[in-house]
Amino acid sequence: MPRLIAVCAVHQLRPDAGSNGVTAIDKRPVEGPAAVGRYGVRGDVQANRTHHGGLDKAVYAYAAEDAAFWERQLGRELAPGWFGENLRVEGLDVNAARVGEIWRIGDRLELEVTMPRTPCATFARWVGGSDGRGWVKRFSDEGRLGAYLRVRRTGSVAAGDVLDVIERPEDAPTVLEVYRGV
Repeated sequence: MPRLIAVCAVHQLRPDAGSNGVTAIDKRPVEGPAAVGRYGVRGDVQANRTHHGGLDKAVYAYAAEDAAFWERQLGRELAPGWFGENLRVEGLDVNAARVGEIWRIGDRLELEVTMPRTPCATFARWVGGSDGRGWVKRFSDEGRLGAYLRVRRTGSVAAGDVLDVIERPEDAPTVLEVYRGV
């Protein structure tokens, strides 16, 4: 059964060479229950709202299985939040989620899948070193992108909460199909 491994929010803003001068990609797990409002996890920040955040990108989810793949590829541990995600989930193929799919986490929170993450230069700089060169292409080609979600019903969630897919529009494209333009 799919479940929530961690809820993550910004640990600290970091200097970045991009146009904003800072990035909020450094996310870390929060302790205990975390409130999730219309604009995302309480205490989280999106430094560049042009490309991240807002109502349609309020929450970013990434699968533990995809993170494990990248741990093997990169030869290092990638703790929850490393991908800039707000939710690390397990037991659910996030990239096969359909746009419009509704997830319920815990007793109350409802999220709607809206689109795939588009990897960017900030993400490549975050990866850093020799791994950062060519990262955007490598991450894109692998198709382990994760999904953005809109908050349909606010609530509090915590690591260990069950994630239920309560609605799945079978005729809608998957996150990966949208990214690849299929």
